[in-house]
Amino acid sequence: MSILQSPLTRKLSAFVALSSTDLKTLARYHSRRRVFRAGHEMIHEGERNQSAFILAEGWACSFKQLADGERQIVDVQIPGDFLGLRSILFRTADHSSEALTRIEASEVLAADIFDSFAEAPRLATAVLWAASRDEAMVVEHLVNLGRRSAEMRMAHFLLELSTRLHLVGIGDRTGFDCPLTQFHLADALGLSAVHVNRVLRHLREEGLVTFQKGHVAFDDFFGLVALSGFNTDYLDQDGPLLR
Repeated sequence: MSILQSPLTRKLSAFVALSSTDLKTLARYHSRRRVFRAGHEMIHEGERNQSAFILAEGWACSFKQLADGERQIVDVQIPGDFLGLRSILFRTADHSSEALTRIEASEVLAADIFDSFAEAPRLATAVLWAASRDEAMVVEHLVNLGRRSAEMRMAHFLLELSTRLHLVGIGDRTGFDCPLTQFHLADALGLSAVHVNRVLRHLREEGLVTFQKGHVAFDDFFGLVALSGFNTDYLDQDGPLLR
């Protein structure tokens, strides 16, 4: 895949019109391609001097593990996303990341990031935008956990995934392939797996969305938007602000 077609390029281009210098610098991010099997823990909370990764294919998640074995998924990563960017900026990784499917990812070291920022300031701004966008999603996830009903949480989460996937050329308003299990959804939405099953059944019976056999089908996209109050402004992907 050429750098012009890479999911990361498509994503960053939503904020900045990348120059030839930016693209040349960005290509170096992809020089160390690695493959991980599903279930592999790529980043370990508490470890030092960890690498970051740019996801090219497949899905991953970032999570915090509790002492009793429970975990909270704080975000799901799709192609074009960074995994563990804070892990190379902080002294110690503050979370773990796991491959949810077989994935291909490019390993990125701290020196790669710092050198590219010095060479291509516009690219640095685009990466800062991507990190800020990730923070905005975490804010919405907090609102999900604290104030939205279970049905609203599910609807909002699925619509957010659809919007993010559409940016990198995967999925649309009809639906998308999704490898998340009911256990993953439970860990992400602060629900039990049994409750997730009930919520999905209720949304299906209401004619809003069907999630079966690894595929999300929006039966009533705008009805789901109305239920969840979903607004894409926080994803900020309506076109480049810097040209």
